[in-house]
Amino acid sequence: MPIRTATLARQIEKNGARLHQAMVMRAHSQGMEHEASDAEKALLEERAQLKEARSQRQAQSKQAKPKAAKFVAKPKAPKAPKAPKEPKEHKEAKDAKSAKAHKTRAEKHAQKAEALEAAKRAAKKSAKT
Repeated sequence: MPIRTATLARQIEKNGARLHQAMVMRAHSQGMEHEASDAEKALLEERAQLKEARSQRQAQSKQAKPKAAKFVAKPKAPKAPKAPKEPKEHKEAKDAKSAKAHKTRAEKHAQKAEALEAAKRAAKKSAKT
């Protein structure tokens, strides 16, 4: 069954407008006592059919609709358990290395000052020679 997108409300509205015009025209020309014309009868019949079709559509829309089947994933086969690993042999602790003798800040400054003095002496000697 194709998907229906249009509603009947607009068609019923247009039909009602045409029916009203036909009734007003008859009332002005012949008076309300006269019987409805063929055009009025046709419009009334068409209006009744449209309203019946609308009620059928509304009733059909309230019924349960078929739904797509849900995808069920197949369960995977369980993996074979791995063999337990053999425990590793414990390594013997290595002897700790003795800490390097670091120079203190004062020693570093003293060494730098000696180097500067030596550079000055070397510059003086080269100037004399």
